[in-house]
Amino acid sequence: MAELVFFSGTMDCGKSTLALQMDHNHRARGRGGVRFSRNDRAGGSRISSRLGLQKDAVEVEDSTDFWEEVMRRRTQGQRVDYLICDEAQFYSPEQVEQLAKVVDEIDVDVFAFGITADFRTRLFPGSQRLIELADRVQVLQVEALCWCGRRATHNARTVDGVMVTEGAQVVVGDVDMAPDPSASAGIGHVPVVGYETLCRRHYMRRVTAHGANLMAEQDQLLPFEVDACLWQGANGGETGPGTD
Repeated sequence: MAELVFFSGTMDCGKSTLALQMDHNHRARGRGGVRFSRNDRAGGSRISSRLGLQKDAVEVEDSTDFWEEVMRRRTQGQRVDYLICDEAQFYSPEQVEQLAKVVDEIDVDVFAFGITADFRTRLFPGSQRLIELADRVQVLQVEALCWCGRRATHNARTVDGVMVTEGAQVVVGDVDMAPDPSASAGIGHVPVVGYETLCRRHYMRRVTAHGANLMAEQDQLLPFEVDACLWQGANGGETGPGTD
């Protein structure tokens, strides 16, 4: 029987890599499928892995109706046995319900891949609906790591290396976008938005890799008792977060 399966994990744990591997395995056995993605780091209409793998995909828009997408292809004679749905956290709850309908009504497997919670530790609407409706929710076993070496459990958004906890839920950035220490934060400076995986301990204390490096460079012991965003020097010498 067809299933709706949600593969979840933090950033950098191999979700897109697994999505492409599963697509390859199913196609190698003669099954026909469609790859979908939204807001991929490589640009529109792509599924890309940080390992360098990339494949074309159908870009999911606000207007995308998965039921209509599958029925149109089948009407045209295309075989559709499964769907690969990457970056599923960005899908709407209604789109997730369409995926469930595809599974239940026309026996198409749906393999969805996405982050469960955003940088504020709040569930993405699409991920929440997937957890509610999926036949199975599987947490990926490839562990992303915090800068300290512990297993990363939370996704953090940074602005010039400093963790922020306010702002729009979806902002383009990547885990590879590290701040340039030589860049000036004066007039005309464009803040660098990035993402980082942290263990719960350092997420709660807002200690990012950038903040830890700054403190290490000044030969200070890492003050785990304080909020790294409030550490003098984390924001160019200011004593408040200043980036939210």
